[in-house]
Amino acid sequence: MTKVKIGILGATSYTGAELVRMLAFHPQVSIIYVSSQSYEGKRLSDIFPALAGINDRVLVSPEEAQRWTDVDCVFSCLPHAASAQLLIPIIDKGIKVIDLSADFRIKDINVYKKWYCDDKHPNHPAPQLIDKAVFGLSEHYREKIANASIIANPGCYVTSVLLPLLPLYKSGVKIDMVIADSKSGVSGAGRGLKQNTHFPEAHENFSAYSIGHKHRHTPEMEQELSLAAGKPVSITFAPHLLPINRGILSTIYINTDISAAECAEIVKKTYASEPFVRVREACDLPQIANIVHTNYCDIAFTGGTDGLPVIAVSTLDNLVKGASGQALQNMNIMFGLAETAGLLR
Repeated sequence: MTKVKIGILGATSYTGAELVRMLAFHPQVSIIYVSSQSYEGKRLSDIFPALAGINDRVLVSPEEAQRWTDVDCVFSCLPHAASAQLLIPIIDKGIKVIDLSADFRIKDINVYKKWYCDDKHPNHPAPQLIDKAVFGLSEHYREKIANASIIANPGCYVTSVLLPLLPLYKSGVKIDMVIADSKSGVSGAGRGLKQNTHFPEAHENFSAYSIGHKHRHTPEMEQELSLAAGKPVSITFAPHLLPINRGILSTIYINTDISAAECAEIVKKTYASEPFVRVREACDLPQIANIVHTNYCDIAFTGGTDGLPVIAVSTLDNLVKGASGQALQNMNIMFGLAETAGLLR
Protein backbone atom coordinates (compact mmCIF):
# COMPACT_ATOMS: atom_id res chain seq x y z
CA MET A 1 0.00 0.00 0.00
CA THR A 2 1.42 3.36 -1.05
CA LYS A 3 1.46 5.79 1.85
CA VAL A 4 0.93 9.55 1.70
CA LYS A 5 4.29 11.19 2.39
CA ILE A 6 4.06 14.08 4.84
CA GLY A 7 6.20 17.05 5.88
CA ILE A 8 5.40 19.23 8.88
CA LEU A 9 6.54 22.83 9.31
CA GLY A 10 6.49 24.05 12.90
CA ALA A 11 6.47 20.56 14.36
CA THR A 12 7.44 21.82 17.83
CA SER A 13 4.32 23.94 18.26
CA TYR A 14 1.41 22.50 20.24
CA THR A 15 -0.54 21.89 17.04
CA GLY A 16 2.55 20.45 15.33
CA ALA A 17 3.20 17.96 18.12
CA GLU A 18 -0.48 16.99 18.20
CA LEU A 19 -0.38 16.42 14.45
CA VAL A 20 2.73 14.25 14.73
CA ARG A 21 1.07 12.14 17.41
CA MET A 22 -2.03 11.52 15.31
CA LEU A 23 -0.20 10.95 12.02
CA ALA A 24 2.11 8.42 13.67
CA PHE A 25 -0.88 6.09 14.10
CA HIS A 26 -2.43 6.78 10.70
CA PRO A 27 -2.27 3.55 8.67
CA GLN A 28 -1.79 5.26 5.30
CA VAL A 29 0.68 8.04 6.15
CA SER A 30 4.45 8.29 6.47
CA ILE A 31 6.09 11.38 8.01
CA ILE A 32 9.14 12.20 5.86
CA TYR A 33 10.39 15.28 7.70
CA VAL A 34 9.65 17.51 10.65
CA SER A 35 10.84 21.10 10.77
CA SER A 36 11.57 23.70 13.41
CA GLN A 37 13.44 27.01 13.33
CA SER A 38 14.10 27.05 17.07
CA TYR A 39 15.15 23.42 17.52
CA GLU A 40 16.91 22.64 14.23
CA GLY A 41 19.29 19.68 14.61
CA LYS A 42 17.58 18.24 17.68
CA ARG A 43 15.31 15.21 17.73
CA LEU A 44 11.62 15.90 18.01
CA SER A 45 11.40 13.43 20.88
CA ASP A 46 14.02 15.46 22.78
CA ILE A 47 11.62 18.41 22.73
CA PHE A 48 8.53 16.28 23.43
CA PRO A 49 9.66 13.19 25.41
CA ALA A 50 6.15 11.74 25.09
CA LEU A 51 6.95 11.20 21.39
CA ALA A 52 9.99 9.00 22.15
CA GLY A 53 9.70 5.89 20.02
CA ILE A 54 6.82 7.49 18.12
CA ASN A 55 8.82 10.08 16.20
CA ASP A 56 12.55 10.44 16.81
CA ARG A 57 13.32 12.32 13.61
CA VAL A 58 15.87 15.11 13.60
CA LEU A 59 14.26 18.51 13.08
CA VAL A 60 15.38 20.33 9.95
CA SER A 61 15.24 24.07 9.29
CA PRO A 62 12.25 25.45 7.36
CA GLU A 63 14.65 26.50 4.60
CA GLU A 64 15.84 22.91 4.20
CA ALA A 65 12.25 21.70 4.28
CA GLN A 66 11.45 24.00 1.36
CA ARG A 67 13.93 22.07 -0.78
CA TRP A 68 12.33 18.69 -0.20
CA THR A 69 10.41 17.27 -3.16
CA ASP A 70 9.69 13.71 -2.01
CA VAL A 71 6.49 14.62 -0.17
CA ASP A 72 2.83 14.61 -1.15
CA CYS A 73 1.49 17.02 1.46
CA VAL A 74 2.94 19.63 3.82
CA PHE A 75 1.21 20.79 6.98
CA SER A 76 2.22 24.24 8.21
CA CYS A 77 1.83 24.89 11.94
CA LEU A 78 3.65 28.21 11.74
CA PRO A 79 2.39 31.69 12.70
CA HIS A 80 0.66 33.88 10.13
CA ALA A 81 2.89 35.63 7.58
CA ALA A 82 5.78 33.25 8.25
CA SER A 83 3.58 30.37 7.14
CA ALA A 84 2.59 31.71 3.71
CA GLN A 85 6.11 32.95 3.03
CA LEU A 86 7.65 29.54 3.62
CA LEU A 87 4.90 27.72 1.75
CA ILE A 88 5.34 29.61 -1.54
CA PRO A 89 8.15 27.44 -2.99
CA ILE A 90 6.44 24.28 -1.71
CA ILE A 91 3.18 25.22 -3.44
CA ASP A 92 5.11 26.12 -6.60
CA LYS A 93 6.41 22.51 -6.70
CA GLY A 94 2.82 21.26 -6.89
CA ILE A 95 2.84 19.82 -3.37
CA LYS A 96 -0.49 19.98 -1.56
CA VAL A 97 -0.46 22.10 1.59
CA ILE A 98 -2.68 22.43 4.65
CA ASP A 99 -2.04 25.70 6.43
CA LEU A 100 -3.07 25.94 10.09
CA SER A 101 -2.29 29.68 10.23
CA ALA A 102 -4.69 32.43 9.18
CA ASP A 103 -2.82 33.32 5.98
CA PHE A 104 -5.26 31.81 3.49
CA ARG A 105 -8.52 31.96 5.47
CA ILE A 106 -9.53 35.55 4.71
CA LYS A 107 -10.54 36.06 1.08
CA ASP A 108 -10.57 39.87 1.10
CA ILE A 109 -6.95 41.02 1.13
CA ASN A 110 -7.92 44.37 2.68
CA VAL A 111 -9.67 42.59 5.55
CA TYR A 112 -6.58 40.44 6.06
CA LYS A 113 -4.37 43.53 6.16
CA LYS A 114 -6.63 45.21 8.71
CA TRP A 115 -6.53 42.28 11.11
CA TYR A 116 -3.12 40.68 10.56
CA CYS A 117 -0.66 43.14 9.05
CA ASP A 118 1.58 45.43 11.10
CA ASP A 119 4.88 47.26 10.81
CA LYS A 120 6.79 43.97 10.83
CA HIS A 121 4.51 42.31 8.25
CA PRO A 122 2.92 45.16 6.27
CA ASN A 123 1.60 42.96 3.44
CA HIS A 124 0.33 39.47 2.78
CA PRO A 125 3.28 37.31 1.64
CA ALA A 126 1.37 35.53 -1.14
CA PRO A 127 -1.81 37.35 -2.19
CA GLN A 128 -1.75 35.57 -5.55
CA LEU A 129 -2.52 32.28 -3.81
CA ILE A 130 -5.51 33.33 -1.71
CA ASP A 131 -8.11 32.54 -4.37
CA LYS A 132 -6.68 29.03 -4.80
CA ALA A 133 -7.18 28.18 -1.13
CA VAL A 134 -10.27 26.36 0.15
CA PHE A 135 -11.60 27.07 3.62
CA GLY A 136 -11.11 23.76 5.42
CA LEU A 137 -14.30 23.36 7.42
CA SER A 138 -14.64 19.70 6.51
CA GLU A 139 -18.38 19.27 7.02
CA HIS A 140 -19.30 22.21 4.78
CA TYR A 141 -16.65 22.27 2.04
CA ARG A 142 -15.96 18.57 1.53
CA GLU A 143 -16.27 18.57 -2.28
CA LYS A 144 -14.01 21.60 -2.69
CA ILE A 145 -11.49 20.19 -0.21
CA ALA A 146 -11.30 16.95 -2.21
CA ASN A 147 -10.06 18.86 -5.26
CA ALA A 148 -7.96 21.51 -3.50
CA SER A 149 -4.21 22.01 -3.48
CA ILE A 150 -4.24 24.59 -0.65
CA ILE A 151 -6.37 24.21 2.47
CA ALA A 152 -6.88 27.08 4.91
CA ASN A 153 -7.58 25.24 8.15
CA PRO A 154 -10.17 27.19 10.21
CA GLY A 155 -9.42 28.74 13.57
CA CYS A 156 -10.38 26.86 16.73
CA TYR A 157 -12.91 29.37 18.05
CA VAL A 158 -14.24 29.72 14.51
CA THR A 159 -15.00 26.02 14.18
CA SER A 160 -16.86 25.97 17.50
CA VAL A 161 -19.06 28.88 16.38
CA LEU A 162 -19.60 28.02 12.71
CA LEU A 163 -20.64 24.39 13.14
CA PRO A 164 -23.80 25.28 15.14
CA LEU A 165 -24.62 28.41 13.11
CA LEU A 166 -23.95 27.59 9.46
CA PRO A 167 -26.86 25.13 9.07
CA LEU A 168 -29.25 27.79 10.39
CA TYR A 169 -28.01 30.52 8.05
CA LYS A 170 -27.94 28.14 5.08
CA SER A 171 -31.53 27.08 5.75
CA GLY A 172 -32.71 30.69 5.62
CA VAL A 173 -33.64 31.01 9.29
CA LYS A 174 -34.23 34.65 10.26
CA ILE A 175 -31.45 35.67 12.66
CA ASP A 176 -31.25 39.24 13.93
CA MET A 177 -28.23 39.03 16.21
CA VAL A 178 -25.57 36.58 17.37
CA ILE A 179 -23.38 36.84 20.47
CA ALA A 180 -20.71 34.16 20.84
CA ASP A 181 -19.33 33.89 24.36
CA SER A 182 -16.39 31.49 24.03
CA LYS A 183 -13.88 30.05 26.48
CA SER A 184 -10.61 28.35 25.58
CA GLY A 185 -7.90 26.45 27.38
CA VAL A 186 -4.43 27.99 27.62
CA SER A 187 -2.92 25.90 24.81
CA GLY A 188 -4.96 28.01 22.38
CA ALA A 189 -2.44 30.80 22.92
CA GLY A 190 0.44 28.64 21.66
CA ARG A 191 3.79 27.71 23.24
CA GLY A 192 5.24 31.22 23.21
CA LEU A 193 5.64 32.81 26.63
CA LYS A 194 3.05 35.49 27.40
CA GLN A 195 2.27 37.09 30.74
CA ASN A 196 -1.45 36.27 30.71
CA THR A 197 -0.78 32.57 30.03
CA HIS A 198 2.01 32.29 32.60
CA PHE A 199 0.92 29.73 35.25
CA PRO A 200 0.50 32.19 38.18
CA GLU A 201 -1.59 34.47 35.93
CA ALA A 202 -3.87 31.80 34.47
CA HIS A 203 -4.19 29.31 37.33
CA GLU A 204 -7.33 29.80 39.45
CA ASN A 205 -8.28 32.69 37.18
CA PHE A 206 -10.86 33.31 34.46
CA SER A 207 -10.45 36.30 32.17
CA ALA A 208 -11.85 37.92 29.06
CA TYR A 209 -9.66 39.33 26.31
CA SER A 210 -9.97 41.00 22.89
CA ILE A 211 -13.54 42.02 23.68
CA GLY A 212 -15.38 44.41 21.37
CA HIS A 213 -14.85 43.20 17.80
CA LYS A 214 -11.10 42.90 18.37
CA HIS A 215 -10.25 39.19 18.15
CA ARG A 216 -8.69 38.04 14.86
CA HIS A 217 -11.11 35.16 14.49
CA THR A 218 -14.02 37.61 14.13
CA PRO A 219 -13.60 38.40 10.40
CA GLU A 220 -13.25 34.71 9.65
CA MET A 221 -16.58 33.97 11.32
CA GLU A 222 -18.28 36.91 9.62
CA GLN A 223 -16.91 35.91 6.21
CA GLU A 224 -18.33 32.40 6.40
CA LEU A 225 -21.65 33.40 7.96
CA SER A 226 -22.12 36.10 5.31
CA LEU A 227 -21.50 33.57 2.55
CA ALA A 228 -24.07 31.22 4.10
CA ALA A 229 -26.65 33.98 4.57
CA GLY A 230 -26.07 35.60 1.19
CA LYS A 231 -25.77 38.98 2.88
CA PRO A 232 -23.41 40.72 5.33
CA VAL A 233 -23.48 39.25 8.84
CA SER A 234 -21.81 40.74 11.88
CA ILE A 235 -21.21 38.92 15.14
CA THR A 236 -20.37 39.91 18.68
CA PHE A 237 -17.53 37.66 19.81
CA ALA A 238 -16.29 37.55 23.41
CA PRO A 239 -13.35 35.16 24.01
CA HIS A 240 -12.20 34.11 27.47
CA LEU A 241 -9.22 32.24 28.89
CA LEU A 242 -9.96 29.16 30.98
CA PRO A 243 -7.40 27.82 33.49
CA ILE A 244 -7.26 24.44 31.74
CA ASN A 245 -4.83 23.03 29.18
CA ARG A 246 -7.18 22.39 26.27
CA GLY A 247 -10.78 22.60 25.13
CA ILE A 248 -13.24 25.23 23.96
CA LEU A 249 -16.81 25.83 25.08
CA SER A 250 -18.86 28.37 23.14
CA THR A 251 -22.21 29.64 24.40
CA ILE A 252 -23.93 31.32 21.44
CA TYR A 253 -26.98 33.57 21.91
CA ILE A 254 -29.16 33.71 18.79
CA ASN A 255 -32.01 36.16 18.27
CA THR A 256 -34.30 34.21 15.97
CA ASP A 257 -38.01 33.61 15.43
CA ILE A 258 -37.82 29.81 15.66
CA SER A 259 -37.49 27.63 18.75
CA ALA A 260 -34.44 25.88 20.16
CA ALA A 261 -36.00 22.54 19.21
CA GLU A 262 -36.42 23.69 15.61
CA CYS A 263 -32.81 24.90 15.53
CA ALA A 264 -31.66 21.55 16.88
CA GLU A 265 -33.66 19.69 14.24
CA ILE A 266 -32.09 21.70 11.40
CA VAL A 267 -28.60 21.08 12.76
CA LYS A 268 -29.31 17.36 13.40
CA LYS A 269 -30.47 16.92 9.83
CA THR A 270 -27.40 18.71 8.47
CA TYR A 271 -24.95 16.56 10.42
CA ALA A 272 -26.89 13.28 10.45
CA SER A 273 -24.16 11.42 8.56
CA GLU A 274 -21.17 13.35 9.88
CA PRO A 275 -18.73 11.27 11.95
CA PHE A 276 -17.40 14.10 14.11
CA VAL A 277 -20.42 16.27 14.96
CA ARG A 278 -22.71 15.09 17.75
CA VAL A 279 -25.96 16.95 18.43
CA ARG A 280 -27.02 16.45 22.04
CA GLU A 281 -30.33 17.04 23.77
CA ALA A 282 -31.12 20.26 25.65
CA CYS A 283 -31.04 18.29 28.93
CA ASP A 284 -27.53 17.04 28.12
CA LEU A 285 -25.48 20.14 27.38
CA PRO A 286 -21.96 19.66 25.96
CA GLN A 287 -19.00 19.57 28.32
CA ILE A 288 -15.31 19.99 27.60
CA ALA A 289 -14.46 16.77 29.45
CA ASN A 290 -16.40 14.78 26.86
CA ILE A 291 -14.43 15.99 23.82
CA VAL A 292 -10.79 16.50 24.89
CA HIS A 293 -8.30 14.47 22.84
CA THR A 294 -11.01 13.74 20.25
CA ASN A 295 -12.04 15.21 16.90
CA TYR A 296 -15.65 15.63 17.99
CA CYS A 297 -17.68 18.80 18.20
CA ASP A 298 -20.68 18.44 20.52
CA ILE A 299 -23.64 20.80 20.03
CA ALA A 300 -26.93 21.40 21.85
CA PHE A 301 -29.68 24.03 21.73
CA THR A 302 -31.75 25.38 24.58
CA GLY A 303 -33.54 28.58 25.65
CA GLY A 304 -35.67 30.54 23.21
CA THR A 305 -38.76 30.82 25.41
CA ASP A 306 -40.72 33.97 26.28
CA GLY A 307 -39.02 35.96 23.55
CA LEU A 308 -35.51 35.27 24.86
CA PRO A 309 -32.64 34.18 22.58
CA VAL A 310 -32.07 30.59 21.56
CA ILE A 311 -28.80 29.40 23.08
CA ALA A 312 -26.42 27.04 21.30
CA VAL A 313 -23.66 25.38 23.32
CA SER A 314 -20.77 23.78 21.46
CA THR A 315 -17.53 22.18 22.62
CA LEU A 316 -14.40 20.90 20.91
CA ASP A 317 -10.73 20.32 21.60
CA ASN A 318 -8.89 23.39 20.30
CA LEU A 319 -5.84 21.28 19.39
CA VAL A 320 -7.80 18.53 17.62
CA LYS A 321 -11.10 19.48 15.93
CA GLY A 322 -10.01 23.11 16.33
CA ALA A 323 -6.65 22.55 14.60
CA SER A 324 -4.64 19.36 13.96
CA GLY A 325 -7.53 16.89 13.93
CA GLN A 326 -9.46 18.93 11.40
CA ALA A 327 -6.27 19.31 9.36
CA LEU A 328 -5.89 15.52 9.32
CA GLN A 329 -9.58 15.13 8.43
CA ASN A 330 -8.99 17.49 5.50
CA MET A 331 -5.92 15.54 4.39
CA ASN A 332 -7.97 12.34 4.36
CA ILE A 333 -10.54 14.04 2.12
CA MET A 334 -7.85 15.48 -0.20
CA PHE A 335 -6.26 12.08 -0.78
CA GLY A 336 -9.46 10.04 -0.99
CA LEU A 337 -8.81 8.19 2.26
CA ALA A 338 -11.38 7.17 4.85
CA GLU A 339 -12.29 10.45 6.53
CA THR A 340 -11.97 8.97 10.01
CA ALA A 341 -8.54 7.38 9.40
CA GLY A 342 -6.10 8.27 12.17
CA LEU A 343 -8.83 10.03 14.12
CA LEU A 344 -10.95 7.32 15.73
CA ARG A 345 -8.86 5.17 18.09
